Amino acid sequence: MTQKKDPKQIMQEFHTCQNRQFMAIAAALFSVLLCAVVYKRPDLFGAFSKVTLFGAQAVIIGSYIGFTSQNWKCPSCGKYLGTDINRHVCKKCGARLQ
Repeated sequence: MTQKKDPKQIMQEFHTCQNRQFMAIAAALFSVLLCAVVYKRPDLFGAFSKVTLFGAQAVIIGSYIGFTSQNWKCPSCGKYLGTDINRHVCKKCGARLQ
């Protein structure tokens, strides 16, 4: 048996999820760009090989994808919300998100 959540609670949980997603996007973008800068400017933090920095970027992107798969779900039905970060309604269950 699934409990029906309060629409206000669903919106609040979505807003929290959305904020976490924005933070994850910013952190991943910053980290990937930092790796690119470190490669082009070895005088900043020391020289790193291209393979090492590419591996770091791959780990960052993989971590972001893993986080998104766990975070970006509808608070009502638990299904993936898709690519629209400003979604107003869940496509799966029809719950109002904003």
